[in-house]
Amino acid sequence: MASEAGRTFQRFAVFGESSSNGTEINNKNFSKLCKDCGIMDGKTVTSTDVDIVFSKVKAKNARTITFQQFQEAMKELGQKRFKDKKPDEALESIFKLMEGKDPATTGVTKATTVGGVSRLTDTSKYTGTHKERFDESGKGKGIAGREETTNNSGYVSGYKGAGTYDKKTSK
Repeated sequence: MASEAGRTFQRFAVFGESSSNGTEINNKNFSKLCKDCGIMDGKTVTSTDVDIVFSKVKAKNARTITFQQFQEAMKELGQKRFKDKKPDEALESIFKLMEGKDPATTGVTKATTVGGVSRLTDTSKYTGTHKERFDESGKGKGIAGREETTNNSGYVSGYKGAGTYDKKTSK
């Protein structure tokens, strides 16, 4: 049972933390774990209780807790959440709540393209000078699409008939 809790602990420990290796969990992710797994019910166990237990089990100057400290915290929260059960049974009940849970991403803002947005960003519908800034696939041409670049080869800059002299004189 503790191995499943360890996997859940690791999934929540790395959630949103690119530098985390999954061995330690911070207070934010610990609170998220308690909320998403149903340990924090809002009545017997509140977010304040979770924060107090986290502060109690962590080292004085640390910001994270290890899995061993996490198990101590779960024992305390289990006794608070399941008052009628023995400490070991309460811990088992907590681990049952955690079984197979992943960090939820409900309420996360997603990018939407509604109404005029797709019409305004469709490069195939562009006209005039704006059309010249994109190739057929809709990919931008970069600086070549924004500026008229002049050909500075030859004696006179911008000479339009470059390479035609030999054709005229050979006749």
